[in-house]
Amino acid sequence: MALNLDRSVQAFEEAKKFIPGGVNSPVRSFRGVGGTPPFIAKASGSKIIDIDGNEYIDYVGSWGPMILGHAHPKVTAALQQALLNGTSYGAPTELETELAKLINELMPSMELVRMVNSGTEATMSVLRLARAYTKRNKIVKFAGCYHGHHDSLLVKAGSGATTLGVPDSPGVPESIAGNTLTVAYNDIAELESVFAQCGQEIAAVIIEPVAGNMGLVLPKQGYLRQVRDLTKKYGALLIFDEVMCGFRVALGGAQAVYGVWPDLTCLGKVIGGGLPVGAYGGRREIMEYIAPAGPVYQAGTLSGNPLAMTAGITTLKLISEIPETPREPDFYQKITVKTKQLCQGIQEQATKFGFNLQFHQAGSMFGLFFSDQPVVDYESAKQSDVGAFNTYFHAMLEQGIYLAPSQFEAAFMSGVHTDEDITATVAASAYAFGKVAEYYKSR
Repeated sequence: MALNLDRSVQAFEEAKKFIPGGVNSPVRSFRGVGGTPPFIAKASGSKIIDIDGNEYIDYVGSWGPMILGHAHPKVTAALQQALLNGTSYGAPTELETELAKLINELMPSMELVRMVNSGTEATMSVLRLARAYTKRNKIVKFAGCYHGHHDSLLVKAGSGATTLGVPDSPGVPESIAGNTLTVAYNDIAELESVFAQCGQEIAAVIIEPVAGNMGLVLPKQGYLRQVRDLTKKYGALLIFDEVMCGFRVALGGAQAVYGVWPDLTCLGKVIGGGLPVGAYGGRREIMEYIAPAGPVYQAGTLSGNPLAMTAGITTLKLISEIPETPREPDFYQKITVKTKQLCQGIQEQATKFGFNLQFHQAGSMFGLFFSDQPVVDYESAKQSDVGAFNTYFHAMLEQGIYLAPSQFEAAFMSGVHTDEDITATVAASAYAFGKVAEYYKSR
């Protein structure tokens, strides 16, 4: 069946008159999958509803933060009360300390925490801090790991050999990008080679410990520990970008799952409960380089604003296991089991059609690749059949299932997705795989 998106088509055309490409974040444009993006009118629980009245089971969750589902009554109630007290003061509040303390209790490696307004701000700020602390300039990142759109990390992914600072976008000076070294994810030999060549110049290694921006890709067994050991050997800092996977793969983030403790961590998404927020933090002696405690300047008028802090505090308390907090019982066990059930159900449907797909799960994050080969890094992710995914995506959308409009994005379960939602999604996947089979036959 075809979706009725008449109003969304009109809204998209109007938006393009005033907004570049009609959207305020590129992937929303549906350019990767084709077609018109539904314009959303409202959301509640596991569902979103567009302006044409179509309802979807949502596995995007505002790209991760809606771990409790949309418009959770306790979060909205707390926000309503906070609104009565004002939306922003540009002055200290106890709420900032409360959220920072919560983060520290859940991620002890973050001894001091600085609030910002986005994941991009967090990664941008943490690199400045790492360079100042180590008095070195070079940064190592990994192909396919996205850390925001600032100049230092907007660098092309290499294919095999190290990429030496090739800008990924016009407007990024080569003089800035030239200090960024890009290596393959999950390839410790390549990282060892880079350190052997210029280890004394490397300030930090920044990595998504569970990668969510090339599709969901998991670290190989022991890989993160090897990265940690290398950075210690050469005196470089290890930065975990847990903006996406933090509080998604587990309560303590990927660092708790893998038992590898970084020097610095970046967070976002869940800690804002759906409002714009980011944070970075780590070892006290490093974080005390940040102004006003130290010389590294970073500031933000709306950083730590009371609305974002309120939503974040309420969300973390509900999902946490901290004693004497109003928590959701067995939250992480339940959401992980539900995610596994969904993945198994979809995989069973794929098998019925003879598809050998790659399914990955980490806590409440999941994803599939239309590839018959293991996906372990950006290069293997790019070998996926994007045309097959696009066919699958639109067939799922027609059946009322809202997935990320890109093969190279992770999907997210919420705590309020029901057994009925999972059953409906698995049934929709059977229809969608049928469409994919037709796509393969037509090639």
